[in-house]
Amino acid sequence: MKRTLRGAATTATALALLAGPCALPATAQTPAPAAPAAAEQAKRPNVIVILVDDMGFSDIGPYGSEIPTPNLDALAANGLRFTQFYNSARCSPSRASLLTGLYPHEAGVGYLDNVVRPDGAGGLQGRIADRAVTIAEVLKPAGYFTGMAGKWHVGAQHGTPPKVVGFDRSMFQKGGTYFPDQPGKGRTFVTIDGRQVRLDSPEVGTGEWYASDMLVDWTVRFVDEAKAAGKPFFLYLPFTAVHFPVMAPAEDIAKFKGKYMAGWDQLRRDRFERQKKMGLIAADAQLPGVLPEAYDWDKVPAADKERFDTIMAVYAAAVSRMDKAIGTLVADLKARGEFDNTLILFMSDNGGNAESGPDGRTGAAPWGGKYSNVFVGLNWATLQNTPFRYFKHYTEEGGIATPLIASWPAGIDTKVRGTMVREPGHLVDVMPTLAELAGARYPARFDGHDIRPMSGRSFAGAFEGEPLTRSVPIFWEHEGNKAVRDGKWKLVAQFGAPWQLYDMSTDRTETRDLAAAHPDIAARMAKQWDDWAATSFVDPWPNKIDGGVVKGRLEGGKAPGPGKGKRGKGKRKRAAQATTGE
Repeated sequence: MKRTLRGAATTATALALLAGPCALPATAQTPAPAAPAAAEQAKRPNVIVILVDDMGFSDIGPYGSEIPTPNLDALAANGLRFTQFYNSARCSPSRASLLTGLYPHEAGVGYLDNVVRPDGAGGLQGRIADRAVTIAEVLKPAGYFTGMAGKWHVGAQHGTPPKVVGFDRSMFQKGGTYFPDQPGKGRTFVTIDGRQVRLDSPEVGTGEWYASDMLVDWTVRFVDEAKAAGKPFFLYLPFTAVHFPVMAPAEDIAKFKGKYMAGWDQLRRDRFERQKKMGLIAADAQLPGVLPEAYDWDKVPAADKERFDTIMAVYAAAVSRMDKAIGTLVADLKARGEFDNTLILFMSDNGGNAESGPDGRTGAAPWGGKYSNVFVGLNWATLQNTPFRYFKHYTEEGGIATPLIASWPAGIDTKVRGTMVREPGHLVDVMPTLAELAGARYPARFDGHDIRPMSGRSFAGAFEGEPLTRSVPIFWEHEGNKAVRDGKWKLVAQFGAPWQLYDMSTDRTETRDLAAAHPDIAARMAKQWDDWAATSFVDPWPNKIDGGVVKGRLEGGKAPGPGKGKRGKGKRKRAAQATTGE
């Protein structure tokens, strides 16, 4: 299918108040690598990029969690952990950025892909823009087999499904899909190579499968297809886990029941201490206070404590089962002789999710089952993002910090295995890294369109223990929340609020605002952000989105809804999509 079909249907929700200037082209930061010599072709790695959905910074063992993740522990122990790697604060924007090496608005997906602003600055197209190419489109001409299985969420309904943007094979589904007979709008089918197939079809999976396992089965199938074709592979594995409604097999949930009765306050302190002991954060780091909307566990009634314990047990089970599926993937790669020369990158699309507020949500019993609608809520999201503030939606560290584990036995020097990479990085760095390692050319033009230069820089040098440098800042914008990271300095502001300035070399947890003490630095960085936004297709945002930061029932707020997944029609439905979509 021709790339030019991308421009077909682009009708969707418009944000009527958005407007912005036309964007100008940026200067390229990373030149296209030269084509590899024949002798080098054999050294090129296979690549599997794993993206987990709505998982907090500290929800896996290598980043301080109490949730057992032995398979990720093993990858980190023999690979690298990045301590200051960033996503783009939300699902669709992060996926667009990861896949294209551009910031979300540059890639055309500055918000969820159901939102299109045709008369705006060009950053809200709801699809991968013609000015962008995907990793699959860059690696495929270099001889790679390309495949993806999981959640897509970057414009399939607007002309950019996987098969149009470089993927040889694809199987994608709606976020929050865990079981073959799970009810819910958009969850009755998957799309296999462009064909809609019933979710419960044997073609998707056999028996009462669970999504994490099923997606790994598809990924391994693509490994076999690549081997049969005699090609290295680039595979994208965006898990359903742990997106709402969070679900897990009952036997996995049972393992965690009761383990969260200690409460989010104590467990957060425990994670913080583990992070300091492992050197993930500084020994003298300060744990920020919780937001005013959070509950004091000691004041929560006993019945509510049991309810909250179950909610987090469901979440922990989903994380644990995802780790088990990764163990299956690793074992299958080893059995096929492909593990040593496969670069595995593991990361999350945003911070923990506070949507549904302090009370969380459960839906129908049994909680975590196919008819339930579990949202973990603000209190558990605060634990999940330890040691940071805020959540998905926001550009404080809790919204944008992601774990990044890199495993590549044949490519990561033995002297740095098991160590940490402490220089800042971003999803935009994945494209230049993979293009360099694959010996692939990043195009200036593709299918008749000028292609925007990559926004990131390669981190391949970290695999040899080389220090990473960055010549330009890192930028964020989502829902009017914004930030810029320039060296040790970070400037951040929520919608309509003043800028705050933090020295990340001494205050990674953002506890001491230095904007008043260093107005010159704050002003310089604010201009950097303004200049970036003006040339990167960023539309002004019209209204504040709470992102789950609301007063809960126990503090006089409204009780959480029934959580049956029902939505209204017309304008009310569109409003819900714009605030708490996938």
